[in-house]
Amino acid sequence: MHTTALTLIELGAVLLFLGVLGRLAGRIGLSPIPLYLLGGLAFGQGGFVELEGVVDFSEVASEIGVVLLLLLLGLEYTAKELVTGLRQSWLAGVVDLVLNFTPGALVAVILGWGPVAALVMGGVTYISSSGIAAKVMSDLGRLGNRETPTVLAILVFEDLAMAIYLPVLTAVLAGLSFAGGLGTVGISLLVVTLVLVVALRWGNAVSAVVDSKDPEVFLLTLIGAALLVAGLASALQVSAAVGAFLLGIAISGATAENAARLLEPLRDLFAAIFFVVFGLNTDPASIPPVLGVALLLALVTTATKIATGWWAARRQGIGRLGRARAGTALVARGEFSIVIAGLAVASGAVLADLAALATTYVLIMAVAGPVLARLAEPAMGLVERLPKRHPRAVPAA
Repeated sequence: MHTTALTLIELGAVLLFLGVLGRLAGRIGLSPIPLYLLGGLAFGQGGFVELEGVVDFSEVASEIGVVLLLLLLGLEYTAKELVTGLRQSWLAGVVDLVLNFTPGALVAVILGWGPVAALVMGGVTYISSSGIAAKVMSDLGRLGNRETPTVLAILVFEDLAMAIYLPVLTAVLAGLSFAGGLGTVGISLLVVTLVLVVALRWGNAVSAVVDSKDPEVFLLTLIGAALLVAGLASALQVSAAVGAFLLGIAISGATAENAARLLEPLRDLFAAIFFVVFGLNTDPASIPPVLGVALLLALVTTATKIATGWWAARRQGIGRLGRARAGTALVARGEFSIVIAGLAVASGAVLADLAALATTYVLIMAVAGPVLARLAEPAMGLVERLPKRHPRAVPAA
């Protein structure tokens, strides 16, 4: 069969299958991410059917998916919101970083995978899924709750931490020297600072350059700018993802709202392909050996995320129920964890077992997060209804 025909047939079959999986996820009230990963496992190496015709297209499409994911994430925040959130949540952010980066890094060290894998796995377990968290809070009608600003502040801190972490990771994966790595981090910090200053002072001007009343022109300009900035950032070893994220921050106001509305369907399409490609590159046979470690890691990091949200909400004077809701909202891991693992695996700097562990871990956490968020209120209600034990009175002498 002609190569083009085979590619079109396989691509069409994959997209139709993703549509079925997405509809199934909506029916059962879960994020589609774990189902997309399972779909990739089914059609990749060692799966039921191995696809070969879509490899070249899917690799490029998955890169575009990462760029669009980070671009829309940046569009959710203004520079002022980021700076304010950083000032208000830096302590909770540091606690979050220590509690949730450490377990992943320790597992990599214990397994003997080396310091590079430790840096990768720490990032995989650290970063919550902003997309899943926002969707769960919206679906459960919690966006107006007292604990929601605390949750969002922690998510903002994590996103800013990624703007530093990803360039560091990129430099390490590229095998740069210590001096070269410091240079990359310095460039990244300089770019982040410059973008924040430009966005704070001239955000309207940046938005005006990108904006257009014609949706077609607007979409072409926006995607073109995102890919161009991502490519330049990648050439500077800063990370394409960070470049797209910073461009999103620089766009504000009505332009950002219109951009998010236009880009969401494209983001969802290419992001779905990205998750499938990650699954395609993971051999299902490599999952059983790491399943026990993934479950243990999931238990530990579920506890640490809940502890993070509980502590941060308590500092804001929020009650026990709100603390539980804040903690469970942070549990899910998803897109960013897979982006980190995907960068590492693509570089060839880590063992293939890391992809299996990351996939299994994200599958567990992407399902557990929304489930725990839904159970937070009933569970706390049950705890509150339990009879209180009062200290026994001491008889008078």
